[in-house]
Amino acid sequence: MSYKYEKEFRQNLVEWFENEKRDLPWRKTKDPYKIWVSEVMLQQTRVDTVIPYYENFLEKFPTVQHLADAEEEFLLKQWEGLGYYSRVRNLQAGVREVVETYNSIVPKTRKEISTLKGVGPYTAGAVLSIAYGVPEHAVDGNVMRVLSRVLLLEDDIAQPKSKKVFEKAVMDLIDVKKPSEFNQGLMELGALVCTPTSPKCLLCPVRDYCGAFAEGRTTELPIKTKKTKVKKLSYDVFVVENEEGKLLLEKRPETGLLANMWQFPMIEQAAEYASTVELSKSYQIELGGQSELPSLKHIFSHIVWNLNSFYIKGESTKGDWFTLEQIAELPLPVPMQKILHSYKIERCKID
Repeated sequence: MSYKYEKEFRQNLVEWFENEKRDLPWRKTKDPYKIWVSEVMLQQTRVDTVIPYYENFLEKFPTVQHLADAEEEFLLKQWEGLGYYSRVRNLQAGVREVVETYNSIVPKTRKEISTLKGVGPYTAGAVLSIAYGVPEHAVDGNVMRVLSRVLLLEDDIAQPKSKKVFEKAVMDLIDVKKPSEFNQGLMELGALVCTPTSPKCLLCPVRDYCGAFAEGRTTELPIKTKKTKVKKLSYDVFVVENEEGKLLLEKRPETGLLANMWQFPMIEQAAEYASTVELSKSYQIELGGQSELPSLKHIFSHIVWNLNSFYIKGESTKGDWFTLEQIAELPLPVPMQKILHSYKIERCKID
């Protein structure tokens, strides 16, 4: 697209968005806190998945003060199942800065909002443009895909340095009178029309200005290098039940993957020892009967867990033991929720 057509491009994009945008709960507010929450939740998560979490989250934490005051365990429980738990920890830390430093008002400038914990260039631009109507760039994967095709940009979108190229492109094109509609229009176009594979070019409102469509290169762009090689880990997971019907859980470390979440004892599989022996030693458990639960695979961004799970009867004075009612109040990672479900099924068979 030649920049001489940028006015028509802006107009077509904004009009299309205003007429065709999806009816989403975060589009019914200009509250910067609520938009901030939605943008954090939408990172690496599907829209349909986010909607119920977003509504529940704002019911529990309707204001920045409510979120700032929340206990971490209760907060993690509300996020349970969304994954990438560092997002909600950073969100709470950033909100606490807003309460303490900005009198509970989310900053209106990129310089100030970018100092908040967990607020990167994209989130800053999204909140500023959508909530405050400030013409700022908000470049995510959808936006880079759209602009790489429209403007024939061949910068590798997997490389961090390329982000600056797309941010400049947005600032050159943005509708200063309707920055919210413009930025959301680019995102919506990438999500619904200008998709990674099989883009719906005949339905595109800016097709006439798209260089990739004109040259038949929509399948070539954007350029993106392959992801980092995934690390695979194998664990044995043990659902240990004592005579009182309580289950043994352990809390994960305060930092790292799934920090402070609760899990059943996990022991990395190794050829030189039996996991049940290691379990018995670590928790001083007298083991009884054992039955195998379904195996499962859980995929994180760069790690894959292969989990073999077992239901075991055992007794120990060591460790943290909980009833099912108590476990229901604890934040459990998705793979542990699945194993808990398998345990309940197995328990019903025995009963």
